[in-house]
Amino acid sequence: MAVTGAALEREAPRRRRRVSGATRLGVALFSPALVYILALLGLPLVLAFLYSVGDVTVGSVGYEFVGLENFRSVVESPSFRRALVNSFVFTVASQVIVIVCANALALALRERFRGRGLVRFLILLPWVAPISLGAIGWKWILDSIYSVVNWVLAKMHLVNLFDPPMWLGRPALAMASVIAVHSWRMIPFSTVILLAGLTSIPKELPEAAAVDGAGFWRTHFEITLPMMRPIINVAVLFGVVFTFTDMTVVYILTRGGPYDSTQVLPSLAFQTGVLGSDLAEGAAISMFLVPILVAVAALMLRVAHRAEVV
Repeated sequence: MAVTGAALEREAPRRRRRVSGATRLGVALFSPALVYILALLGLPLVLAFLYSVGDVTVGSVGYEFVGLENFRSVVESPSFRRALVNSFVFTVASQVIVIVCANALALALRERFRGRGLVRFLILLPWVAPISLGAIGWKWILDSIYSVVNWVLAKMHLVNLFDPPMWLGRPALAMASVIAVHSWRMIPFSTVILLAGLTSIPKELPEAAAVDGAGFWRTHFEITLPMMRPIINVAVLFGVVFTFTDMTVVYILTRGGPYDSTQVLPSLAFQTGVLGSDLAEGAAISMFLVPILVAVAALMLRVAHRAEVV
């Protein structure tokens, strides 16, 4: 007994050294990610907050604290209120389209068929390709004069070739076009996430449901979707964050027009702060994104946690 106690006493310092060494190694491996987050996310966020409560313009050399004056000016602006509403419409509509289409594609790609690898590659192209190139291509496709869509619709006798739809020139059509292009970009990303969720479902459950006489739709809505709820929540969370903070599609296709009908908060902040040289008001607009995204993330993570517990 005494020998065993002495051996344990000699082993304890070695164990503490191993634990200490593992801790230092973990900190060393985690440090680059922490520096990356602080440099590319933390510092710009702090600067945006400082700009939003100051009087800062492009080329200014001084800094004057003005408190909440910039926020008051932003809230009173009709353009901001229109952009806020458009941001929610843009996000909700596109995410509904994305989740429905991604779910259908994931179900199709789960099955084995000839050429499945090529189909997966083609579906992923909109996500891996530069969005600027894709948006420029869509701008040509939806052009008021050289639109391929209008040409096809005219050949099908659905529209008048000499009076075609102005896809980017009418407020309702412009918003629908922006939502469609952004959904086209986001569908591959959500498809990959949902496909991973589908493959993780045990095959015994759908097979047992089929033996009991359950059809495809009943199995899908009563077994597949409930088990995929945490995965769907993750896809929606990432989709909402990407959509609410994205301005590339809007800026390239419409620049927020016509008449601010497609203006969203990120594009309005860019036009006000960078193009309009008012960094303080642009930063104030961008700061409104923070509480909205934090609330959405907290809600989605809470729903995902409840689904996992159930």
